[in-house]
Amino acid sequence: MNNETMMYKVDKENENQAREILLTVYDALKEKGYNPISQIVGYILSGDPTYITNHNNARSVIRKIERDELLEELVKAYLK
Repeated sequence: MNNETMMYKVDKENENQAREILLTVYDALKEKGYNPISQIVGYILSGDPTYITNHNNARSVIRKIERDELLEELVKAYLK
């Protein structure tokens, strides 16, 4: 068992990309009548891309960035 704290780092360049991806996917989900927050949470927790609509290519867009990077962006925005 390792008792040391692990350090997690995400590339700073991906910050703006994650934000833009989340906004694009949010808008596509909303346009299709889904609850965007629930769908994005489902995707982040499960990794199942079917939580995200194909409308406006949102499913392909969200897969351009790792789920952990999306989660980091959400946590940072929440804490601000």
